Amino acid sequence: MVLLKHLVTRGSYRRGLHFHGKSSRLKNEASVKSLMYEDIDVRDAVKELESAKNVDVDTYARLLETCTRSKLLEEGKIIHRHLLKNGPGIRENSLLLEKVACLYVSGGEIELARLVFDEIREPSIFLWNSMIRGYAWNGPFERAVDLYYRMVWLGVRPNKFTFPFVIKACAALLALGDAKEIQGHARNMGLDCDLFVSTALVDVYAKCGCLEEACDLFNRMPQKDVVAWNALIAGFSLQGLYIDAIDLVFEMQREGTSLNCSTVVAILPAVGMARNLLQGKSIHGFCIKRYINIGDVVLGTALLDMYGKCECLYYSQKLFQFISAKNEVTWSAMIGAYVLHDKMTDALALFGKMVNEETLKPTSATLSMIVKACSKMTNLNMGTLIHAYTVKSGFALAITVGNSLLSMYSKSGPPNDAISLFNEMEVKDTITYGAIISGCVQNGNAKEALLIFQKMQLTSIVPDIATMVALIPACAHLAALEHGRASHGFTVVSGFAFDISISNSLIDMYSKCGRMDLSREVFNRMSKWDIVSWNAIIAGYGLHGLGSEALSLFRDMQSNSLKPDDVTFICLLYACSHSGLVTEGKNCFSEMQKHFKIVPRMEHYICMVDLLGRAGLLDEAYKFIRDMPFEPDIRVWGALLGACRVHKNIELGEEVSKTIQSLGPEGTGNFVLMSNIYSAAGRWHDAANVRILQKNKGLKKSPGCSWIEIDRTVHAFVGGDRSHPLSLSIFAKLEELLGEMKRLGYEADTTFVLHDIEEEEKEHILLYHSEKLAIAFDFITSGMEAATVEIFGNDSRDGMTKSRLSSRTCTITRRSKEGCFLNNWQLWMLQISHDLFFPTPSETNTSIKGFR
Repeated sequence: MVLLKHLVTRGSYRRGLHFHGKSSRLKNEASVKSLMYEDIDVRDAVKELESAKNVDVDTYARLLETCTRSKLLEEGKIIHRHLLKNGPGIRENSLLLEKVACLYVSGGEIELARLVFDEIREPSIFLWNSMIRGYAWNGPFERAVDLYYRMVWLGVRPNKFTFPFVIKACAALLALGDAKEIQGHARNMGLDCDLFVSTALVDVYAKCGCLEEACDLFNRMPQKDVVAWNALIAGFSLQGLYIDAIDLVFEMQREGTSLNCSTVVAILPAVGMARNLLQGKSIHGFCIKRYINIGDVVLGTALLDMYGKCECLYYSQKLFQFISAKNEVTWSAMIGAYVLHDKMTDALALFGKMVNEETLKPTSATLSMIVKACSKMTNLNMGTLIHAYTVKSGFALAITVGNSLLSMYSKSGPPNDAISLFNEMEVKDTITYGAIISGCVQNGNAKEALLIFQKMQLTSIVPDIATMVALIPACAHLAALEHGRASHGFTVVSGFAFDISISNSLIDMYSKCGRMDLSREVFNRMSKWDIVSWNAIIAGYGLHGLGSEALSLFRDMQSNSLKPDDVTFICLLYACSHSGLVTEGKNCFSEMQKHFKIVPRMEHYICMVDLLGRAGLLDEAYKFIRDMPFEPDIRVWGALLGACRVHKNIELGEEVSKTIQSLGPEGTGNFVLMSNIYSAAGRWHDAANVRILQKNKGLKKSPGCSWIEIDRTVHAFVGGDRSHPLSLSIFAKLEELLGEMKRLGYEADTTFVLHDIEEEEKEHILLYHSEKLAIAFDFITSGMEAATVEIFGNDSRDGMTKSRLSSRTCTITRRSKEGCFLNNWQLWMLQISHDLFFPTPSETNTSIKGFR
């Protein structure tokens, strides 16, 4: 009992502690004075408290104050427990409950503090401010704002200390609307010009991107301290306005305010984003010159992060070793630096050391970085383990971690895993939707991407540039022109149209949807072009067989002082191949190596074999492959095999087919080509053997597919397809059109049907080709009035014809999954006219790209 009686607190007003009962008070004033300078351990006093009885309010209050000042949370909990065991007069005392709540706030146990706070009938303004401050510093931030509104609703008048805390929470939430309303409350109380309130308002406006309003508030401040300057500088730095942030630092010094450690920490992110290594080193040197402690964990981490972003990993590693007291943010910054420099193994090793050796709890930023490392390594097994760790650690619901996991599964995992994770995420933002849309497109599930975007539009989440860049390729993949036009319109309305990545996506989309005129118009309206812009427009002209225009654009690109890259020459060779420009293609291949010093890769050789093969130069193509500086892969031989099919060179086709068999075929295309070569020569037995071999290997050919977009709905058809709800009407319309064509003199050319069947059956196969089904469907849904019909299929060529049966123009765009590396070079063009309704072969190309 002695320690408990004589407890005093260093540096505070000291007095005796009172107890009820015998010998429970200090005997006299002299005894109190004699203990004024004694140092007695509060821990020992708390231990003595556990056996004490009848402790009064004043004793509890002094003990709680001491624990709060000394941040002795565990001892404070013991006091609280002892208090609860006492009578109701003690445990319901508002003064003691407030001190208990303050103890928990100071110890970071904000939720425990809230439980105590809710038991107090009329908390003081001091406690309201303490609770709001606790939430504003430690989160959840929205609870600070809610508590403020509750305080106002209960009639408690805020003071000048309330507003900085709640506005800080608004800044963390980027809740500009709430901040403006709270600013109005401060103005009504005449506190909006208070230094601390004004500084908090500058901070929230800057962090919300309202830099003009932030500057206006800052300029109207009657006095400015270093904290106010730092708030504005940090806002400009956060928005990536490096030059403006640096100018503010210079202006701050001109007005007589000296920089401090927080100023340096505020400016370093902008330096890192600008990748200005020289400026970063200057700031580092300034810190050393001014004796600012580089070993401070906040400043040291900021420097480490800056060097990492400036591609100076060596300095980042040195700083990481130099910082003695590393926190979770320091480890996260170092892991991020490794990921940025593609040192994924080092990042994973450092993460393991952080968790296992240092026993530090990773932050959501750390886990996001490590998931990104797994994604870059396409290490799905490790990524799955990290996912399990996030669930166990309680970070699975963090949106940054969820977005990183979603991106990883979209790129590396089964598509269904990504969609399942997306559906499980309770909180989503634009990054979430952008990741899943991009993943769906990359995995060939463009229809799902469009559906997800439609769901996004029903939410309050507004698509950003990254989302639209992910969405537009989905429209191109499906050849959904109306969806593409709608996306284009949205980018214009949203102010994204002048973004170069958006324009590049639109160029690609319009060209793949058969509208090269719109593609060129987008290109012409761009204020500046990068290499991707030129490559996209050149590839578009190549896709449409307009090689001369593609070469002309290549010359224009050079006149704009833009150096072509390896992709540029793939696009050029592709264009020459599809336009029959053999000499020009050879010149491009030679110029690429001699003039631009670009070493050809596999894709360039595939294009050259394609070029020679289409021109019928099979022997030259074969020699070209044999002279390659590295071993040709299946795609190179597949291009030659396709040429053998077109030019009916059975002998060379057999040799190429054997070579492909030895390498192991990638898919069904090469089997189909060889089968067609035998069929065209009437060697039905050999064709059947190839088909049997294909079946024995477990390979199944996906049927050819054509699709048409009507009223923003994509309808897909395969040859002889009867699954469409209107199939009876479609087949009846085809029979009607066939009668009209025969009346105009049409005769089916059945030589393209490579099956050993009767002529009548061959004609029947030709009639129900997928493209004809698509056109007949358009006729019965849209009528026969004048219009343009755009049909898309997974073949290789485009065509446009004018119908004599109706006044409409038919544009037919055919593409293969392999792009320019196709197995079948024949142009099968559907032309509804008096003698040009050319039949098409049974559909032999690859995967279905349309969806109903």
